[in-house]
Amino acid sequence: MENNKKALVVEDDTNIAELLRLYLEKDGFDVLIAGDGQKGIDLALSEKPDIMLLDIMLPGKSGWQVCREVRKTSKMPIIMLTAKGETFDKVSGLEMGADDYITKPFEVKELLARIHAVLRRTEPEEGEEKRRLTFDNLVIDLDSYELIVNGKKIDTPPKEMELLYHLASSPNRVFTRNQLLDEVWGFDYFGDSRTVDVHIKRLREKLEGASDKWSLKTVWGVGYKFDVAE
Repeated sequence: MENNKKALVVEDDTNIAELLRLYLEKDGFDVLIAGDGQKGIDLALSEKPDIMLLDIMLPGKSGWQVCREVRKTSKMPIIMLTAKGETFDKVSGLEMGADDYITKPFEVKELLARIHAVLRRTEPEEGEEKRRLTFDNLVIDLDSYELIVNGKKIDTPPKEMELLYHLASSPNRVFTRNQLLDEVWGFDYFGDSRTVDVHIKRLREKLEGASDKWSLKTVWGVGYKFDVAE
């Protein structure tokens, strides 16, 4: 396999870390290991892996802190690893920028399937058209993950960008919350509808007053749509 994808495993349990290395290398990945949160951040920013598997309970900085720090400058896919019985706040995880999570102990086949699913969702297909939408006073560029409102670049987390792009790609089409969870986050059993509501609320704050030719509308009892004036 040429140009192997690079996976970063941030896990302080050396047995689990080495097991993951074994499985990932067998699946064709080059693997980097970090045993604590700060080293995870350093490797993520210097090595720019294609995906990160991130334990929540780490020495020093927690997985949450690592996720938050990495998300400031990178949109690399992040799968959180949680111990069985650990409280995992799904909404917090998604808001912080995690793409998926899996509970230990995990089945290897399931973990690899999740990794490939996340990579498929976050990579543009070869030959895919540029993912850039333009409306009055608004540019949504998913290739560079830039949101430009009234000519100014607005700092926007990856999932907010993907949600807005998804809605704006089909103007005036109504999406249910479950559809958006499934199509934007990619796993309908993960989230709950508050996740979508929180992201919509944040997007509205960023887009407020930009134009009267389009808006993010709530369709009560159904979901949301990117409304464009005819």
